[in-house]
Amino acid sequence: MATEAADTFPKLLVRNARLYAGRPAYRHKDLGIWQVWTWAQVLEEVRAFSLGLQELGLKRGDKTAIIGSNRPRLYWAMCAAQALGAVPVPIYSDSVAEEMAYILDHAEVTIAVVEDQEQVDKLISISARLPRLSLVVYDEPRGLRDYDHTRLKSIADVQKLGRDLLAADTAALASEASGQRGDSMVRAPDTPPEPGSSVRAAQRWEAAVAAGSGPDLAIMLYTSGTTGQSKGVMLTFDNLIVSAINGNRFDDLGPDEQVVAYLPLAWVGDHVFSYAQPFTAGFCVNCPESPETVGEDRREIGTTYAFAPPRVYENLITLTMVRMEDAGRLKRAMFRYFIAVARRWGEKILNREKVPLHARLLYWLGERLVYGPLKNRLGVSRIRLAYTAGEAIGPEIFRFWRSLGVNLKQLYGQTEASVYITAQPDGEIYADTVGKPNIGVDIKIAENGEVLFKSPGVFAGYYKDPQKTAETKTPDGWVHTGDAGFIDDKTGHLKIIDRAKDVGRLNDGSLLAPKYIENKLKFYPNIREAVVYGDKRDFVCAMLNIDLTAVGNWAERNNIVYGSYQELAGHPRVYDMLAEHVEEVNRSLAEEKAMAGAQIRRFLILHKELDADDGEVTRTQKVRRGFVAERYEPLITAVYSGAREADISTEVTFEDGRKGTLSASVKIRDVATVPVLAMEKAA
Repeated sequence: MATEAADTFPKLLVRNARLYAGRPAYRHKDLGIWQVWTWAQVLEEVRAFSLGLQELGLKRGDKTAIIGSNRPRLYWAMCAAQALGAVPVPIYSDSVAEEMAYILDHAEVTIAVVEDQEQVDKLISISARLPRLSLVVYDEPRGLRDYDHTRLKSIADVQKLGRDLLAADTAALASEASGQRGDSMVRAPDTPPEPGSSVRAAQRWEAAVAAGSGPDLAIMLYTSGTTGQSKGVMLTFDNLIVSAINGNRFDDLGPDEQVVAYLPLAWVGDHVFSYAQPFTAGFCVNCPESPETVGEDRREIGTTYAFAPPRVYENLITLTMVRMEDAGRLKRAMFRYFIAVARRWGEKILNREKVPLHARLLYWLGERLVYGPLKNRLGVSRIRLAYTAGEAIGPEIFRFWRSLGVNLKQLYGQTEASVYITAQPDGEIYADTVGKPNIGVDIKIAENGEVLFKSPGVFAGYYKDPQKTAETKTPDGWVHTGDAGFIDDKTGHLKIIDRAKDVGRLNDGSLLAPKYIENKLKFYPNIREAVVYGDKRDFVCAMLNIDLTAVGNWAERNNIVYGSYQELAGHPRVYDMLAEHVEEVNRSLAEEKAMAGAQIRRFLILHKELDADDGEVTRTQKVRRGFVAERYEPLITAVYSGAREADISTEVTFEDGRKGTLSASVKIRDVATVPVLAMEKAA
């Protein structure tokens, strides 16, 4: 664990290079081969990089953008900047140039460290609007040879600058030692070096690292912007290091863990799980070859500690179920039988509850024939601890993973909290809660149901936005989460209902929690996304996105021909299938007294997938509900007018930034609801 003296990440790096010198710190799969750097080697890489950036003008207080996928050198760029007192500003790599321009300008970035040609091209296209941006440093040189390198350098070149300074330092020290043996032409040892002298490069770096302290600004992470323009969340070293240490203690994480870094660098989850916790605990970060190879790379490494948003766990189950539909009859039957065994007994065995001997034997056999091979294929065989957060996970999906013996737990956190607010302790795992307050965290529920917290991870403020900071942080240190929830009396765990601003009422007074209903819909593999409306309306409606993988496979097995997502989404049999799912959700809602009046009466399937490039979801895949309502207002109007279909034209953004228009006639379907009074009488 970090000591009080090691209160910044560069200081922790120096400590780790001493304590864990020969242990792997980073791995990166490149051209099919895992490259490995020990903690001692990482210190040398970061120091050279840092000195090179200093030579190019980076100074204390400057902002450095980090743009790209999970690569060791981009993580090192963060530490190299922090060593000089500069502040890293990670930006989502899939952001379009316009989104990047806002953050780069707002954060006053002077140097950007990027992955490859794609990111360089984006920055070049907006460079005229960024007068402060003086230098772009890239990792992957492919395609950049003939570019103008006046304001463009490779990471290797920057590190060479640093190494040359260190080499000159060594040479000067050797010369000085020779002078002490009698060479009168060399200055006396007590003669002070000239300012900026290369002789003092290593000492200057060590002095810069020593000058950093816990209260200093460590990083700026821009929010996903579900309700408007992104805000720059300022987190200090104390925020991140104390939160990471408390998280390590909560789950007993140590230097033997293996984590695969695949989450966006700009997301606070990646910064804590793939940067802060490894630095404080000393464990290894493994960077996959590409986003497409994460599953295979995870299997090769044997991940022990993992985090993924619910969508990842849902997609893995969807792919598994789709593949099993194509398996032979015997394999399919064996899979279904042992999955049923796991659903009945697996979670009890994981929780070490008393289970009949015959059930243990069946589960043991299932582990050999089904669960073990499946977990190996998915790369989760060695996982000791797995977390999910970001939004509610479907109870059935949550229990499915735990039934296979995967210790999947839930936590609740925010960027403004340095992630950790609550987490589920081992032995207290419930599908409908997000756990108890983490170490050092206090929570309370306001009169309107909003969750507030206080912790060591509470952010310093929003960059250049004191008004928003004051709205979020109370004078006595409590932070408004914007989420509505309550403490469960039986378990003492926190339950999150929805975003506080999204909880509403129908005209008849029935409670409406859109996210709660949407999560029930997204439990079905065929439904990728759902957006529910009904506040101050007579009934609830839903707009759905199909999952192209799951529904496409189903269409193939049922001889349904389609040429595009739009054509498949509008197919009558697809509507029939999703209508069954919606009616099942209605039956589930009818059994819950508080939500029985919020059953879905009408739904439609959108003609396109909700896309971050179109502003419909954030880069972390959270629906921007207000924007979607405005964008698809003609469809919502048609739903509540009783129409059977509606025409819509939607502007779409292509991968290269070009705009286009997608037009469609979207069908609207009525679905059956369960009479609430009938359910109450039956009860």
